[in-house]
Amino acid sequence: MARMVFMGTPDFARDSLKALYEANHEIVGVVTNPDRPKGRGMKMVASLVKEYALEKNLPVYQPEKVRNNEEFVQTIKELKPEIICVVAYGKILPKEILDIPQYGCINLHGSLLPQYRGAAPIQWAILNGDKVTGVTTIYMNEEMDAGDIILKEEVEIKEEETTGELWDRLAKVGASVLVKTVEQIEKGIAPREKQDINYTIAPMLTKEMAKIDWETMTTEKIYHLVRGLNPIMGAYTFYEGKKIKLWKVEKASLVAGEEKQKPGTILLADPKQGLVIQTVDGAIRAVEVQGENAKRMQVADFLRGNQLEENASFC
Repeated sequence: MARMVFMGTPDFARDSLKALYEANHEIVGVVTNPDRPKGRGMKMVASLVKEYALEKNLPVYQPEKVRNNEEFVQTIKELKPEIICVVAYGKILPKEILDIPQYGCINLHGSLLPQYRGAAPIQWAILNGDKVTGVTTIYMNEEMDAGDIILKEEVEIKEEETTGELWDRLAKVGASVLVKTVEQIEKGIAPREKQDINYTIAPMLTKEMAKIDWETMTTEKIYHLVRGLNPIMGAYTFYEGKKIKLWKVEKASLVAGEEKQKPGTILLADPKQGLVIQTVDGAIRAVEVQGENAKRMQVADFLRGNQLEENASFC
């Protein structure tokens, strides 16, 4: 087994670290982001990768930065890794690190490259209403997600699947593909394929994109927006100046013969019959919502405690 350094931070990466550890790979160091303050009490919280590494008595390193950090580069050199595996680490590695391991630096990415290079490939697959996505392992270079492809595995996106649900599935699929990738590299049988020059970008999500624009967004667009931002931040709208987040919605049909209203108009607001909102080309039925300074809840529970007037509008 080759000496390995693993780099990653969130739960997506933890699944890969766990799979590599359970496959008995020699992990000589785990690199993850520094602990961050979280929650109302701003308590320092370790990454899920760090928690797993400590549980298995693996050495942990948490540099604030990796570029222009000679001390960290020297640390990696002293670990003498033959391969470095990177999964959702959140930092771009400089050439000084990429050149250290003899087998190279390997990255697991949550899309079928060259589609969705960038920070949020899983989210954008949902936001764009894709039917298929997958995972890809690549040999890293100095460009973002542009290295030669090793292995891919395709995954079908379920109709109502959220980013969170797809994230969890891809983490497990990706972990398996990464283990297979490392094994093939060690045996000298790993494929290597140049990426197509036609690629798409999956940029970081912004708070601004979470606001529902009733005037322009179709039913389909709103449906995918809600799915794509669950559980990251939630799509939101305003009612009488108060923010309401939509965590789950369904595409709805207008009642036959019903006059079309202005987009954003509340067509139905009843605890028994639900909450239905006019869109530019149809309607959306809210299933799970969250009022301002409140918890997520089923729409029936929300409507029992919050009076929304039919024919009033979200904006």
